[in-house]
Amino acid sequence: MNASVKEMLDTYPADLGGVDREAITRCIEECIACAQACTACADACLSEGMVGDLTKCIRTDMDCADICTATASVLSRHTGYDANITRAIVRACATVCKACADECSSHADMHEHCRLCAEACRRCEQACDDLLAGLG
Repeated sequence: MNASVKEMLDTYPADLGGVDREAITRCIEECIACAQACTACADACLSEGMVGDLTKCIRTDMDCADICTATASVLSRHTGYDANITRAIVRACATVCKACADECSSHADMHEHCRLCAEACRRCEQACDDLLAGLG
């Protein structure tokens, strides 16, 4: 069994500098889940007969997956913490998640994978916004 995000954060020997552990845990978990959903959605879009109509969706999915993965990685590192970098990447993650959710939502009536992806993106966007609110 893999260690959970919370378990790993709980083992961190130094103070997290006042960062809300619950908010950062949720943000990391939602980033990981969103990256997986976006990767799967992009792949599903490639299998659709009308793949040419889904080019923007595929691109947005891939960008979102990459930024979510990077955000989860940055949030998982605390040594030498720089609040400005953390705020910038979490803000970027919220922005790309909103864009991806909007794009996938426009295809949700025809493609279930887009509907599910949009939901994952909205959850991640909210987790990023919640974390940002606590970072000041």
